[in-house]
Amino acid sequence: MAAAIGIIGGSGLYEIEGFEKSEERRIVTPFGEPSDALVGGMLHGRQVWFLPRHGRGHRILPHEINHRANLWALRSLDVRFLICVTAVGSLREEYAPRHVLLPDQYFDRTSRREHHTFFGGGIAGHVSFGDPLSAGMRAILREAAVAEGAVVHDGGTYVNMDGPAFSTRAESEANRQLGFDVIGMTNLPEAKLAREAEIALATLAMITDYDCWKVEEEAVTAEAVMGHLHANVALAKRVVARAVAQVPLEPTWPEHRSLDSAIMTPRSLWPEETVAKLEPMLRRLQRCDG
Repeated sequence: MAAAIGIIGGSGLYEIEGFEKSEERRIVTPFGEPSDALVGGMLHGRQVWFLPRHGRGHRILPHEINHRANLWALRSLDVRFLICVTAVGSLREEYAPRHVLLPDQYFDRTSRREHHTFFGGGIAGHVSFGDPLSAGMRAILREAAVAEGAVVHDGGTYVNMDGPAFSTRAESEANRQLGFDVIGMTNLPEAKLAREAEIALATLAMITDYDCWKVEEEAVTAEAVMGHLHANVALAKRVVARAVAQVPLEPTWPEHRSLDSAIMTPRSLWPEETVAKLEPMLRRLQRCDG
């Protein structure tokens, strides 16, 4: 059976031409409830699960998102490939609103990092994260975005801030001086947890504004961001639909074996309660033992 594909983005993203919705599933995880019910169905013959990052109606602030519950729920449904669609601010003149950037690096400015790992509770895990996004998934997104006529910037660093307020000008200038390309509030935790869950992830970063560093432009506002977001929705749907058709059937990429050398704790010392809690992530390793 082919591995499922996950899509994290806005609440209306699943309204894609050709998507045959079959169910909604509410999953209670050991880490709490996900942002919303997951919407499942078929697209180009593949099982796809959509999850609205901020909940339907955009009810959840970035620092309130239960990323662990979101990624646990997706992995429990056999999602092994994941596309994230997210809004970002541009830190470079040439990266204009309504362009698309496919990040290949992150810089972490978040303050709740203990919530961005599944490990702990007696099992210590340290995944390799030098190349934090899936090269295979990025290539698929790049080809799909170009084919749909998007202005695509291939590669760049996404700096993840806490929010919910946007940057000060001083912060924005500091991020520019450090060479970062775009800024957002949500995607890095998703990438970290996807790597621990052995899910191949890539991100379609939709540029909505120039943050606040570009003084000749109006400083970023929620109203301006939403305007560009709505304009980008149709493009994002087309890119996602085209990309899904190109995703491999079987999870055979390096990201799908990221736990092979990540867990430091000997298996004889794994607490049963933690093993049960991490069952979707540890299932493959336990099967190999058997």
